[in-house]
Amino acid sequence: MPPVDPTPRQRYSESNPELSRSGVLIVNADDWGRDAETTDRILECVQIGVVSSASAMVFMEDSERAAEVARECGVDVGLHLNFTTPFSAPLATGLLSKHHERVAHFLLRNRLFQVVYHPGLAGSFEYLVAVQLDEFRRIYGEEPHRVDGHHHMHLCANVLLSGLLPYGTISRRNFSFQPGEKGRVNRFYRGVVDRMLARRHRLVDFLFSLPPLEPSDRLQRILCLARRHVVELETHPINPEEYRFLTQHQSAVNPIASGFSMLSSTSLVIARK
Repeated sequence: MPPVDPTPRQRYSESNPELSRSGVLIVNADDWGRDAETTDRILECVQIGVVSSASAMVFMEDSERAAEVARECGVDVGLHLNFTTPFSAPLATGLLSKHHERVAHFLLRNRLFQVVYHPGLAGSFEYLVAVQLDEFRRIYGEEPHRVDGHHHMHLCANVLLSGLLPYGTISRRNFSFQPGEKGRVNRFYRGVVDRMLARRHRLVDFLFSLPPLEPSDRLQRILCLARRHVVELETHPINPEEYRFLTQHQSAVNPIASGFSMLSSTSLVIARK
């Protein structure tokens, strides 16, 4: 298969020619469907215009209701693969639970194990990806056009080296760091992973988390990058600090809110992923 164009700009500019001359800011909320409180907080942030998309967990206690809400309210949702947090839906038992427990035990035993390919778990990883994709199709009625991972475990060696993510989908890259923020070996490894992803998937240009919220000029620097690049900002509104920050969208001291105004005035948009 030919490599996928790693730059998402073309995909966005097809529907909005103005984007070919500007950047894109995507504010994506993780864990949609994990439980009712998480879903409702994300929905509130979508409805007030401070979150543009969400990543949905399946086989969780609120997954089916969250899918109904997403369809009714037009929430842009991708699949949030889960290899580490126990499934909480009543029917998530048997073979599914067995494979998940094996994989979670391996990945959580040591944070470095995610970079190690485990041949004995290849079948379990393949099964878990396949059933979560099938469940997303069942409850959302469509293919996920975007796939990422809970705790970023979609970047673990067993998933990446086996090519388990659907070809051509948008996938989440590693977090972006400035030189000096991480060690040289760490940055080199992240770069190798991102280049591997880019051969099969579309990636944003930069990925950051919403926190830390201080110093305040950090978010301003991210917004400046979004003038010319496709930037994703990952958030978890279930966290009280992030929820308060996002929902104070009318406050003049909120750099995200002022950033939205700035982006609108310069033809930069919060885009559907």
